[in-house]
Order: sequence, then structure tokens, then C-alpha cells
Amino acid sequence: MSDSRVVVLVGPMGVGKTTLGKKLATALDLPFFDTDALVVRSHGEIKTIFENLGEEVFRKFEEDAVLHAISSPAVVATGGGAILSQLTRQRLHHCTVVYLETDGKHVKSRLKGGKRPLVQNGFEDWIRIYEDRKAIYEEVADITIDTSNQTLSATLTELKEKLEPK
Repeated sequence: MSDSRVVVLVGPMGVGKTTLGKKLATALDLPFFDTDALVVRSHGEIKTIFENLGEEVFRKFEEDAVLHAISSPAVVATGGGAILSQLTRQRLHHCTVVYLETDGKHVKSRLKGGKRPLVQNGFEDWIRIYEDRKAIYEEVADITIDTSNQTLSATLTELKEKLEPK
């Protein structure tokens, strides 16, 4: 596969990449990075970046954050759109990429609060964006886990099993 010491979680916004990533990092005794948090730390709120500088500038910031996060052993939660960058997809080849698939039922409640600039119209936007990106998530993934009908604990257990060397 790739460097199993760099585990990158991809999937749609709201699927639980950050929550699962923190728990996985603890279980694997690795540092944890959230690329959205890295962007915010360096450049300010994502919504403000979108409003003032545009999505293209945000995506460049995101590419830089992913590169930083995957440069040494770690568990990395990416933003939902990080895989839109061809450069980022190429950089992920040396990582173990885990796609967290979902039917979306549990995501609806996580979208409230208006912090996500691409889902201003709510769940309908989320569905459209997920459908647009699904093939790319599948393409970059080494491991796919369907999170739809299982608890976070069950997802974590399944992921740890799939990450264990055969």
C-alpha cells in the first residue's frame, strides 16, 4: 500500500473525519492534524477566506495544509474538498487513504450553524456536492468504510482492523 504511518481520512463534510481522526491518532499513538484547522490557524476563518479571497485561494491554502500534515507520520482529517486538487491527490499516493462513505442520514444535523460556505442551502447542497465528489473519494481510497449504519466506536474498530498489516 503506502506509508501506513500516514493515514489520511477523506469523505464528505460532516461525515466525522475529525472526530474519528482524533480517536484513531490516539489509538495509533500518532499526532493528529485537521487540515481545515491548519488553514484557519494560518489564514483565518474558512467562511471569511471564501467571502474575501474566493474558493481558489482557499484551495491553495488547503493544498499547503495537506502537504504539511502528511509530511511525517500522522493521522490527517482533510476538508471535504481537499481531493479536488490534482496536486493533493498525487501527494496522497504515499499515504494510506481512508474514505469514510455515508448515506448522509446522520450528516444533516451536523450542517447546522452556517460555518460551511458551500452548503448555504443546507442538505440539498451537501447531497449535490457529495455526488459530484464521490468518484474522486473512491479513486483515491486505499480503504473504504461505510459509516452509515454504525457507531463511531464500530467505525474505529473496523478501521483499526483494516489498517493492521496482513
